[in-house]
Amino acid sequence: MMKSVAAALVAATAFSAPALAQDIKVGLSGTFSGPNAANGIPYRNAAEVFPKTIAGTGVQWIVVDDATDPTTAVKNARRFVDEDKVDIILGSTSTVTASAMTDVAVEAKTAQIALSPIQIAPAKRPWVFNLPQPVPIMVSAIVEDLKKRKLKSIAFIGYADGWGDLNWNALTAEARKAGIEVTTGERYNRTDTSVTAQVLKVIASSPDAVLVGASGSAAALPQITLKDQGFTGPIYHTHGTVVKAFIDAAGKAGEGALMPTGPVVAAAELPDSNPIKPVSLDFISKYEAKWGKGSASPVAGYAWDAMLLVEAAAKEALKTAKPGTPEFRAALRDALQSGREVAGTNAVYRFTAEDHYGVDERARVLVVVKDGAFRLAK
Repeated sequence: MMKSVAAALVAATAFSAPALAQDIKVGLSGTFSGPNAANGIPYRNAAEVFPKTIAGTGVQWIVVDDATDPTTAVKNARRFVDEDKVDIILGSTSTVTASAMTDVAVEAKTAQIALSPIQIAPAKRPWVFNLPQPVPIMVSAIVEDLKKRKLKSIAFIGYADGWGDLNWNALTAEARKAGIEVTTGERYNRTDTSVTAQVLKVIASSPDAVLVGASGSAAALPQITLKDQGFTGPIYHTHGTVVKAFIDAAGKAGEGALMPTGPVVAAAELPDSNPIKPVSLDFISKYEAKWGKGSASPVAGYAWDAMLLVEAAAKEALKTAKPGTPEFRAALRDALQSGREVAGTNAVYRFTAEDHYGVDERARVLVVVKDGAFRLAK
């Protein structure tokens, strides 16, 4: 634990510029090590491309690692509000760590933009926002594809944690509405090295398709095992799996894997009238100039979108308050939930006081792994 905290402090030093008197301070906690690191690292990489000023004002990005550990995520959030006096919190990049931080944000009356899908309790809604597409919107794309293929049943194997729960709950609800049978629901831990027993139960339930409720490279284990055990139906994944680490880990067994994701994956193919297209192309250009051709991903795009949301909110909040004050923190929250649309790489965001999820079906496309890359599914 001490080692993780020390690493977090080093990361903060590496990414933070000296603060000016009126700098806006933004705390970003992410899973840059541990079992969810494959998903977290692109957020950290995106932070290195963030601008030094937003809304005409200096900004300090304080980026720290929570090592995929909820306890460390809470410590990071507490550090942000008690020591760094941040104006807004971004994070974390896994469901379990992002959820763990919400109590601190609400207590400190500091807006938190969760960078992984979470369920927002009504009591926490005044200060907590969800940035990635809500799981039901993404799972509904999978159910629509099942109907298109005229498939009648699907099985589930996913994490035994909050991310697995979100996808299981969405699948059972969306499948029920569509008249599709969910044959079984199996779980595994992110650090497991075998899921053979769970996969055999999945196959024994005779599903037409399978949804793997996981993320990143850890989603490759069920994919590989299903193929090894002879399953030939479609294998779907979550939008948390659209990272190169999954393709690298799954290898040839990953070919044909299907998953919903944000439009940034198909940015060049979007019509010019789509407001997401120019934002995505700008992000890809800047990110790949730093990290190399082909490095941009929807996951890194979420970090970019969070930056754009902070920038848009800051433009409004600076009209009435100064950074570093309770008034500015409240003004940022009010600007976030003002109902204005902000085009990002993964969605067109429109938060209101009643809706802190703020995206619709424009925020998704279905992709397939083909020839070692994510391509639009036909």
